[in-house]
Amino acid sequence: MSFFFLPSFVSEDTDENVTSKALLNGTSALREEGFPSCIRQQQSIGGTPKVIQNYVYSRPPPWSDTLPTIFVITPTYTRPVQKAELTRLANTFLHVQNLHWVVVEDSPRRTNLVSNLLEKAGLNFTHLNVETPKSLKLGLSWIPSHTPRGTLQRNLGLHWLRDSFSNTAPPEGVVYFADDDNTYSLELFEEMRYTRRVSVWPVAFVGGLRYESPKVSPAGKVVGWKTVFDPNRPFAIDMAGFAISIKLILEKPQASFKLEGVKGGYQETSLLKDLVTMDGLEPKAANCTKVLVWHTRTERPTLVNEGKRGFTDPRVEV
Repeated sequence: MSFFFLPSFVSEDTDENVTSKALLNGTSALREEGFPSCIRQQQSIGGTPKVIQNYVYSRPPPWSDTLPTIFVITPTYTRPVQKAELTRLANTFLHVQNLHWVVVEDSPRRTNLVSNLLEKAGLNFTHLNVETPKSLKLGLSWIPSHTPRGTLQRNLGLHWLRDSFSNTAPPEGVVYFADDDNTYSLELFEEMRYTRRVSVWPVAFVGGLRYESPKVSPAGKVVGWKTVFDPNRPFAIDMAGFAISIKLILEKPQASFKLEGVKGGYQETSLLKDLVTMDGLEPKAANCTKVLVWHTRTERPTLVNEGKRGFTDPRVEV
């Protein structure tokens, strides 16, 4: 076990100052001052160290027949950081009990990279794929820039759920759309697990704000939206800010994300308006006062030297 100690910044050569210098310059001063051990060093700087050793758990947590299932639908696409993003997300999900991961690739076929990652992750999963037509993809000058990425993939995930439980009773549980680049608190999943219809909460780093959030009345009802971008949208909420009961998804087979006639920023509304009204929303995360999910993005790596002879092997999976 190793410790990292920060030095104390004091002006005189007190015991703390001698100890700090010793940590930076070696152990001779400690011997001169008669410090007998590393523990003595830590006590003189910051008190007794806190060591926790009683957290023992299996990986992943055992499946429970009485706990609602969380179905997480994640659209993903090929890019240099894809494996890193999915690995980080899988490591989060490993700590969540009764989670089934539905990964949908934007690809004409399921790739070996994602297949191998899922097989090794130790999670319950379903691996699907559907390619977004080139005419609908972002970043092309002749295509409307508001066309959203991941729409067809999320819809395929919903179709798989409906098809899977068309002839069998569905489990208790919820559906959540988790993009592969966001950051999720484990607490979030326990907040959403017992959703009756549609639950909502704040999301950080969206809309040019520190966070966006549902506006909740003193009576605990959602009455509006704390957002700058088009706050009059029926559901002015980020994709990471809601979960839906699996039973509601099955009861409303027409509910899906729409591509045609939907303005930018209205994808969430295009689904939710078929499922619920604002009055039926369930605020979570302490009445939407806690942030449990962050809309983060991994920095695009600089690969200007790729392809030069004698450097990286293109057969190595990254």
